[in-house]
Amino acid sequence: MAETRTTAGVMAGYLSRAGIKHLFGYPGDPNIEFMEHARREGLEFVLARREGTAAFMAEAYGQLTGRPGVCVSTLGPGCTNMVNGVATALLDRTPLISIAGQLETRRESTFTHQYVDQLRLFAPVTKWTAKMEPEAASGIMRKALRIATAERPGPVHLVAGTDALKATASDGEIRLPPAAVSAHAGQMFLANGAAADLDRLLAGARRPVILAGISAMRANAGAAIRELAERLGCPVVVSPKSKGLLPEDHRYFAGTIDMACNQVVWSFLESCDLILAVGFDAVELIKDWKLKAPVLHIDSTPNTDQIYPSDIELVGDIATLVGHLAASFKGEPRWAEQDVTIHREALRESYYSGKVTGKMNPTDVVDAVRAAFPRETIVTTDVGSHKLLVGQGWAAYEPRGVLMTNGLSSMGFALPAAITAKLLHKERPVVCFTGDGGMAMVQSELHVAASLGLGIVVIVFCDNSLNRIELKQMALKYPSYGTRFASSDFVKIAEGMGCDAVHVETPAQLSRAVTSSSPRTRPLVVEAVIDPAQYVAQF
Repeated sequence: MAETRTTAGVMAGYLSRAGIKHLFGYPGDPNIEFMEHARREGLEFVLARREGTAAFMAEAYGQLTGRPGVCVSTLGPGCTNMVNGVATALLDRTPLISIAGQLETRRESTFTHQYVDQLRLFAPVTKWTAKMEPEAASGIMRKALRIATAERPGPVHLVAGTDALKATASDGEIRLPPAAVSAHAGQMFLANGAAADLDRLLAGARRPVILAGISAMRANAGAAIRELAERLGCPVVVSPKSKGLLPEDHRYFAGTIDMACNQVVWSFLESCDLILAVGFDAVELIKDWKLKAPVLHIDSTPNTDQIYPSDIELVGDIATLVGHLAASFKGEPRWAEQDVTIHREALRESYYSGKVTGKMNPTDVVDAVRAAFPRETIVTTDVGSHKLLVGQGWAAYEPRGVLMTNGLSSMGFALPAAITAKLLHKERPVVCFTGDGGMAMVQSELHVAASLGLGIVVIVFCDNSLNRIELKQMALKYPSYGTRFASSDFVKIAEGMGCDAVHVETPAQLSRAVTSSSPRTRPLVVEAVIDPAQYVAQF
C-alpha cells in the first residue's frame, strides 16, 4: 500500500528525492506544515532577511547545481517581495521553484486581507504557475520539476494554501520525472537555398570564431568546444555567464562579449567570416547584433529569438553536436595563434585604459583580488560598472566559477549568491564583488553569512554613486541627478553583523587585507574606496 502523505509531505518528498538539499526563504503562518515536512526530509532551511534575497540565493543554487533552487515565502507581501528574484531566474535561464503560502480555499474568493492573485502575478515571470491541490499533488510536483529543468530552464511558482497543505494527498506517490541524459542525435534546420554541407561551410571559412554561451555551460560542452577550437585553430569568445567554459589562459581564448572593452571584442567579431554560435543565448546581449558574417546556430533549442539570423541551425545535445563537428573537420587550422595573441594584447591594453595615477582604480581592485586567490575561487558579481570590469578582467578557469545575473541584471544578487556558493562549496574560496549601491540593498544578509560561519570575502567598490547611470547623464552633458548618495561606514555595518571588516584605499592595503594563511570562519567585508574616473574610459 502506498504511503499516506499530506500535500505538504508530497512537496517536501519530491524536493528531497530530486537531490535538493537547501531551501531559502522567509516563512509565515501558511508555510508551517510544509516547513515541518521539509525538516523531516532533512532539507536545510536558510532564513534570509527578506524574500527577494532568498530568491537570489535559490537562483545561485540553480546556477551551481543544475537542480531547481527553492525559495519559500508567505502570502501577501511575502510573495510580492519574491517576484524580482523569480523574474531574474527567468531571464538567467535558471531552474527554480518558488513556493508561497495562501489563504484557505474557503476564503480566497471573498477575503481581501493580504490576498494577491498569485497565479496572475507570477505568470509573466515564470514558465508555469499552479495551485497545489491534494487531488493532484504528485502530478503538480512532477510537472513543476520537469518544466523548471527543461530547456530553456526557468522558474515555476506554486501557490500553497493552508488547508491544501494539511489535506491528505489522494495523489501522493512520489515518482520523479526523467533526468536529462546526453542525446546522440540532433536536427538540422535550413533556410531556403542554404547549403547543407557543413564540411564545406567550415572549410570555406578563413577566420571562423566560436561564440559560446550559457546553454553550452548548462550542457557541460566545455571539453567539446575546446576540441573544436583546437582542431579549427579557432578563437573562442564567451558570454559573461559562460566564463570558465574555456580556461582563460588557453591560447584560443579571445575575451567576453558585452563587458568592458566591448568595442574591442565587437571589432574582433566583425573581422571574422563565420560565427559558430554554440549555446549562445541572446538574452545576454546588451548591444544590437550588427555582424554581417554568416552564423551557424548550435543549441538545444531552435533560433526562435531571431536576434541574429542563421541560415543553418543544429539543434540537439550541444556537446554531441560540437564533438561531431570537431571529429569531422579535416582541414588545416584557420588562425595563426599569433593573431589571437595580438587581439588579446589589444583587449588587455583597452582594459587598463583610463587609470588614474596615485589612486585605487577599479582594475586595481580586480587585479589585487585575483592575485590573492587560487584558480578554483568562485566569484559572484553584482550589477553596475564594476560588473563589466569583473566580467572582462577576472580570469576564470573552471565552469560555474563566476556567478552573475545578466538577463534581468538585478542589483543585489552578488551577496546572496556568495552565501549559496559557500554553502555548497565550503572547500573553495568565495569572493563577492559588489558596489556600495548594491550592498546597501542587501547588507542585512551579512548577518546570515556570519551566523552560518561562512568565510566569504566581500569586496565593496565604494564611490558613492550609481555610476552606470551617472556616466550616461555625463554623455548627454546632463548634471548628476538622483545618482549620488552619502557614504556608508561599511566597516561598522559589517562588524555589527558579526563580520570582520577593513577599510582600504590602496592596492597594497587591499592585498594585505585579503591575503590569509588560515581558513576564514566568518565573512570579511572590504570597504574599497576607488576613483571611478577609469570607468569613463572603459564605457
